[in-house]
Amino acid sequence: MDRTFDRSSLGAFLRARRAALQPEDVGLRRGQRRRAPGLRREEVAELCTMSADYFARLERGDGPQPSEQMVAAIARGLRLTPDERDHLFLLSGHRTARRELRALHVSPGLMRIMDSLTGSTAQVMGPLGETLLQTPPAVALLGDQTQYTGNARSAPYRWFTDPAARDRYHPDYHDTNSRINVALLREAVARDGPGSLAAGLVETLQHTSDEFARLWERHEVGLRWSDTKHFVHPQIGRLDLYCQLLLEPDQGQSLLIFTATPGTESHEKLALLTVLGTDEFAIRTE
Repeated sequence: MDRTFDRSSLGAFLRARRAALQPEDVGLRRGQRRRAPGLRREEVAELCTMSADYFARLERGDGPQPSEQMVAAIARGLRLTPDERDHLFLLSGHRTARRELRALHVSPGLMRIMDSLTGSTAQVMGPLGETLLQTPPAVALLGDQTQYTGNARSAPYRWFTDPAARDRYHPDYHDTNSRINVALLREAVARDGPGSLAAGLVETLQHTSDEFARLWERHEVGLRWSDTKHFVHPQIGRLDLYCQLLLEPDQGQSLLIFTATPGTESHEKLALLTVLGTDEFAIRTE
């Protein structure tokens, strides 16, 4: 244990933050029977992907010390600001969130927008291409990209080390995507400096991917993703989608929203993904 676990103060803080969080803040309807201020414990527990009983014990002050990963999930579920998140870590007996856990914390502003986009195809990306949060239609389009750990959390790393990472992108654009991934990593290293996560990622890729090493020697910068992205879904085929980008510069995060021109085949296919909202149907059958 890094610090003293203050059960009483943690419980009081969780109760206060739950009371301050309104249904509209997380995309829920208020309903006529809601009398107490804020969200119900069951609603917060679902947002934090934990049992209602466990969250209730933390609020009462008689629960076990939550792990750092659990604290990060609570911070995300309660839509905490960075300062509130760090306070939560300290009350839970941990030092403030490690750098990799801070990178997992979606900014409250982007969380509020995502709460209103549950029926849209959208996801939040971290500064090194980490997928931090996806709507169900985005999972249906691209697969669950939040499950990875270590270097594999970074989309550029997967692009050069895992052939399956390219499956849902049209092969005509693979070479261009490779160049853009390398250019963006070069900019990240220049921004974050030697010894940074970006620098470590580059060093690893130089030793594991001949393609990356070759492109790195070209010293290309300034390459950007096109507004139009071309996907190949394993069940419904090609989709040409427009990608709207919203940046959160303070945390280096971005929100991607995928749309299609009404009346096109891609629009019909995207609507199908939105209705299904799951990647289960995309599993190939032998």
